[in-house]
Amino acid sequence: MKGLSMSPRPVPPACKPHKLTNKRALEAFDLRFTRATRQAEVPIPPHKTNGDEERYPDKIGTFTKCVRQDGPGLVNIPAYKIFRHATETGKFADYEKVPLGGSRTLNGPEGSYAFAFEGTDGWQFGSAASSRNQEPKVIVPPAPALASEEYGTELVELYWASLLRDVAFTEYRKNPIAAKAAAELSRMPKYAGPRDASGKVTPHLLFRGKFSGETVGPHISQFFLVPTQLGAQPLSQQVVTYLPNLDYMTDLPLWQKVQQGISTGLTNQKDRVLRYLHDGRGLASYTNVDELYQAYFTAYLVLESLNLPKNPASPYAKSKTQNGFGTFGPPDFAATLAQVAKIALNAVWYQKWVVHLRHRPESGGGIVHLIKTGKGGTLSGGVNKNVLDSAALKESFNKYGSYLLSQAFTEGSPAHPAYPTGHGTVGGACITVLKFFFDGAVPIAAPKIPSPDGLSLPPYTGSDKGSMTVNGELNKLARNITFGHGIHAGIHWRSDSDYSLLLGEAIAISILQDLAYSYREKFKVKFAKLDGSTAVIQN
Repeated sequence: MKGLSMSPRPVPPACKPHKLTNKRALEAFDLRFTRATRQAEVPIPPHKTNGDEERYPDKIGTFTKCVRQDGPGLVNIPAYKIFRHATETGKFADYEKVPLGGSRTLNGPEGSYAFAFEGTDGWQFGSAASSRNQEPKVIVPPAPALASEEYGTELVELYWASLLRDVAFTEYRKNPIAAKAAAELSRMPKYAGPRDASGKVTPHLLFRGKFSGETVGPHISQFFLVPTQLGAQPLSQQVVTYLPNLDYMTDLPLWQKVQQGISTGLTNQKDRVLRYLHDGRGLASYTNVDELYQAYFTAYLVLESLNLPKNPASPYAKSKTQNGFGTFGPPDFAATLAQVAKIALNAVWYQKWVVHLRHRPESGGGIVHLIKTGKGGTLSGGVNKNVLDSAALKESFNKYGSYLLSQAFTEGSPAHPAYPTGHGTVGGACITVLKFFFDGAVPIAAPKIPSPDGLSLPPYTGSDKGSMTVNGELNKLARNITFGHGIHAGIHWRSDSDYSLLLGEAIAISILQDLAYSYREKFKVKFAKLDGSTAVIQN
């Protein structure tokens, strides 16, 4: 690899601290100076948007949730200008001046401006690769525009997911709604999900991703199923989920109340029976209350409890007298997960708040409802006809009596923009750390599958069980999380997740390469990236 993976170069004498002579202190300074210099040499790339903010004077295609509203789908423009000014200055005091519509507050916009002391700065990942250094080459392209075919296709997928929220993934093959969803998405050329060899979307492939291993085996990752323990504390992996058939924001007054940030007085209703994750609602429930890197910390515990091998390039792989601990050992594994999670979150917050301001699917559903009911005459823009004429929309209207996109949570989406996702970026970063430390090519022995009611874990006997690997199940775990908090909950778009996973991976690689020079052990570690190419971390 070029650029950031190169060895430290000598620090100019004029840059060294005055009268510093301690050898250890000089080595620490040289390391920090060199790595910071390398990172600073990465140009901040262009940050292109989809143009919707400039295109629509009423900001119909832009995130404005919780900012004061003038009516359904219409933000108060003077309030919006104050809000937008705050995102441009990044000043805490300017955010304090934003007129809100209710008691709900904007979720952490100041994180967008935080600096990271490891890895490439979050602002240096954008819509083009660096011209002088190719390490932060993940592209965060403009999100699909409101009127585009891509936008409409993603919204169609979300309506189908809302209708299948309480259907077990193992039942998709024989479920008539899943069959209709697969058939309609198969006919949509801009559908970005996986297809079979004949180009069809099958029920088995619904709400999965296209990275390595994601379509192999059960829908739910093994890292969500295998029992483990945190020290002396057993973890069964059964979780608290929300009760089925309780969906929200399907009438316009309630929908508008949520857009204003006004409390609905409703609370999410918990299922008293602990279950293994097995359907869309369960994934949504998990991600509504999880710590952002929780699933990956649990995955690390599973890797340890199964005694799965470490990355074969670990400097301790062949050692006869030492084992890793604070470096290449359990404390290192656990701490690095949290370390990359924090940095990845702040990096994606910059993309959300400062660059893209993409609105949430609930806003798209609101536009659809206003158009279909003839109440959208004052809106300056509309969605593609592929969603307005879709079978998904008809099925949703038949169930809910409105064209609004049903939500799994009483509050709908969080009070921050959609694109990319926090869960997805943290997931891409954390699975990259686990691939760095563990052998991702190892097959999964004796895989399990959740029963349709989530009460038991029978053996998985599918013909592809022999193709399930650690890396594939890690990729699937990150997809489960980001789609649970996205498509299944109704609060994120597919493209939010696709690009956030790649962004998180790139952020983690840049962090790992910086951290590599802090290790005394010499190593050259390789692992498979999401796209199947090989990443190399060395010192």
